[in-house]
Amino acid sequence: MTKVSGFTFIKNGLTLGYPFKESILSISPLCDEVVINVGFEDRECTKDDGTYEYLRESLKDTETTKYIFLKSWWDPEKTKSGLILSEQTNIALEKISGDVGIYIQGDEAIHENDFDEIKTAIQRLLKHPSADAVLFNYHHFFGSVDIEKVTKKTYRNELRLIRNGRGIKSWLDAQGFRIEDDSKLKCIKSSAEIYHYGWARSEQLMDKKTKEFSKLYHGKDFKAQDFSYERVWGLRKFHGTHPKVMNSWIEENRNAIDILSLPVKLKLSDSRIILSDFIEYLTGHRFGEYKNYIIVD
Repeated sequence: MTKVSGFTFIKNGLTLGYPFKESILSISPLCDEVVINVGFEDRECTKDDGTYEYLRESLKDTETTKYIFLKSWWDPEKTKSGLILSEQTNIALEKISGDVGIYIQGDEAIHENDFDEIKTAIQRLLKHPSADAVLFNYHHFFGSVDIEKVTKKTYRNELRLIRNGRGIKSWLDAQGFRIEDDSKLKCIKSSAEIYHYGWARSEQLMDKKTKEFSKLYHGKDFKAQDFSYERVWGLRKFHGTHPKVMNSWIEENRNAIDILSLPVKLKLSDSRIILSDFIEYLTGHRFGEYKNYIIVD
């Protein structure tokens, strides 16, 4: 019998408006356990914005024995390249006990329509001796849950399901994974999708989020510019459905701004992106695409 573990991390989820509870609930039906690492401001792990207790309380009515809660300190001096994000992911990863681990970030969700595909992918992975992980497709929402950003500037795929016990680690700013020696993971492809809501919150929350995250890359005293939504290149209407667990969050966080009615704001550097996107539209091939993995099936 295959044991499946989920794992995730979150810090200041309430303050920054993350759909982190929904993220956890989106993977929970697939998992025998879910390891949740909650970040704190102090070494003693007594100061956070209430995210830890909120999760403990809100998950009481579900299978409480499934959830394993961790507390961790986010050292404010660790501000190089967002490395603290992979560090926090690895704290959760090290605690999983399943044959495979499903990773979800606090602004991502999995659609219930993909559960069967993910279960099939797990069995394909375990039968493929050289494969380390499963590759998922992505929807990146921007400015609204009804608009997605599809351009070379956004990644189309990433690893979100890995084998346990192979020395796999979260890498750099936790977008993907690598082997302990920094070599790329070998993976199989899946048609399952990740729904990424990180840029679909209100301007006020996005302003807080971008300023907090800038400190993780540039230092705790870094002052980021104020954030406001603009119609950037690559936006298009989303015509699919969202995961059911996201319904309430979507209604509570729906932006009034009609971003597609704004003029497109372009920079000179966008010309290459536009040309690349046009070629991709015609051929389906993305030239120069960054891939943090090796596809073996």
